[in-house]
Amino acid sequence: MRYHSVSTETPHERNVNHPPVGKSKSCSGQSSAPAPPPRLNPSASSPNFLKYLKHNSSGEQSGNAVPKSVSYRNALRKKLHSSSSVPNFLKFLAPVDENNTSDFMKTKRDFESKASHAGDTTPVKTRRHSWRQQIFLRVATPQKTCDSPNRYEDYSELGELPPRSPLEPVCEDGSFGPVPEEKKRTSCELRELWQKAILQQILLLRMEKENQKLQASENDLLNKRLKLDYEEITPCLKEVTTVWEKMLSTPGRSKIKFDMEKMHSAVGQGVPRHHRGEIWKFLAEQYHLRHQFPSKQQPKDTPYKELLKQLTSQQHAILIDLGRTFPTHPYFSAQLGAGQLSLYNILKAYSLLDQEVGYCQGLSFVAGVLLLHMSEEEAFKMLKFLMFDMGLRKQYRPDMIILQIQMYQLSRLLHDYHRDLYNHLEEHEIGPSLYAAPWFLTVFASQFPLGFVARVFDMIFLQGSEVIFKVALGLLGSHKPLILQHENLETIVDFIKNTLPNLGLVQMEKTINQVFEMDISKQLQAYEVEYHVLQEELIDSSPLSDNQRMDKLEKTNSSLRKQNLDLLEQLQVANGRIQSLEATVEKLLTSESKRRQATLALELERSALLQMVEELRRQTAELSSAETDLAQSRPTGD
Repeated sequence: MRYHSVSTETPHERNVNHPPVGKSKSCSGQSSAPAPPPRLNPSASSPNFLKYLKHNSSGEQSGNAVPKSVSYRNALRKKLHSSSSVPNFLKFLAPVDENNTSDFMKTKRDFESKASHAGDTTPVKTRRHSWRQQIFLRVATPQKTCDSPNRYEDYSELGELPPRSPLEPVCEDGSFGPVPEEKKRTSCELRELWQKAILQQILLLRMEKENQKLQASENDLLNKRLKLDYEEITPCLKEVTTVWEKMLSTPGRSKIKFDMEKMHSAVGQGVPRHHRGEIWKFLAEQYHLRHQFPSKQQPKDTPYKELLKQLTSQQHAILIDLGRTFPTHPYFSAQLGAGQLSLYNILKAYSLLDQEVGYCQGLSFVAGVLLLHMSEEEAFKMLKFLMFDMGLRKQYRPDMIILQIQMYQLSRLLHDYHRDLYNHLEEHEIGPSLYAAPWFLTVFASQFPLGFVARVFDMIFLQGSEVIFKVALGLLGSHKPLILQHENLETIVDFIKNTLPNLGLVQMEKTINQVFEMDISKQLQAYEVEYHVLQEELIDSSPLSDNQRMDKLEKTNSSLRKQNLDLLEQLQVANGRIQSLEATVEKLLTSESKRRQATLALELERSALLQMVEELRRQTAELSSAETDLAQSRPTGD
């Protein structure tokens, strides 16, 4: 680095004829006495300046010190311009020609003229820096000083400095001299260090595992919050929550039959959102306890994880419907996120389990509602329960005959319960398939708020699939005045599809309360038989060719066979119930006879104990009389 007097001229403004470098060496022997150092830049970041200042101010510099310093500075100037490691801005701030020594000669003359007038204790005066030097001093890194006096004395012989950055520290030793060597450790100390290191590593591993568990629990809580992000229709009171928690925490609850009236009352008063999945599993357990003979069409008991390893032909249809299932819900909105992947796994596993149904539009909403309230594998088990035990599977068959029967049953319910509404819809040729088919296939989940859908699922787990009819009839009946106000097909269908699902929580809660008061199971059975009778009459009265009639008869025959199988299953279930009831009666009779025998034995034991008491009383009376006689006879003897 250059040390020169302050100048405000730019490198392009200087126009001076500089003498050659060799002339600077003629001044090497002019001053042998100790003298104060020249006015160099005292704030320079290079340690060479500090060494030079300290070495000259101590009064120990010999006569050849100036040439060595000059040679060092010339070498440093060459280094500054030749080294590739020097940044360009430093070269611009200190432009030095290799043959230019005018700055050094000016400093040398100042040094000689003031040597005779200054003493050994003359203080060093600092000059004002140029604006370029001030910028450089603000950004340059300060270097450590070096106490080695002979570190740079021989650089005049090198001609050029070794390649090194001007900002690189040049002092290899510490500020207090060379660093002492570390003491060699003994075997005991090394053993202790190893033991500490092993213990610390074990502790770190444990902390890592705990952190992973904590992260997993935090992720579970976050997913649970995302899943249950919906508004409840019927807020659950603390007293009702306590009742549910008491039932859920009952030891061995999977083998205990709870009172149905108590469960109906609890479901009617509300189901706590954070316990809803567990309550659905509890209601499924209670159903299995009351129906110990399952239906004939039970699937194979294939493990869920084994089903996930297989491939399904329904993959394309499932992937298309993933984005359409609850698109606004945060758990399912992320494309191929955690919610969509879990939903895909459930639908894929069910399509492999039930080959006849495979996958049908609407199943994704049913599985999605279950997945919002429980884990993936538990949701798959509950989907099997709803499809096979609760009877939802029939409406997803490829022929869709059961769905047609359901539409007929809903029309007949409207005709019997709300005649004016039925006539209004018939007048505009609006059949239930225009608005009610999504209600049945998605269990209201595609159009209604999740809080309302969750309440419908509460009742389905308790009462079965006929709840869908009750809810549909209640919705249409409670909004009958508004539907009657519309006078054309488009506005009526638009109101039922779009306006009716968003009419408010109070109206929905009123509909839910009406469902608990309905009993339409007998009507539904009668309407189903009526449908088949009308279908046969229509086939017989229609002017068709023999081939067409044969085809229709074959279709009817196949549907009747399926219905016959269903009736056989119901008969088997009924026979199973009868057998279970008979077995229960026998058990009750046996327990009653045992209790009677126990009662007789207890009565005999009681009579024996009474006799024993009487005997003890008699003996006590005799002993007391004997003691009295003995007490009376003693004085006479004395």
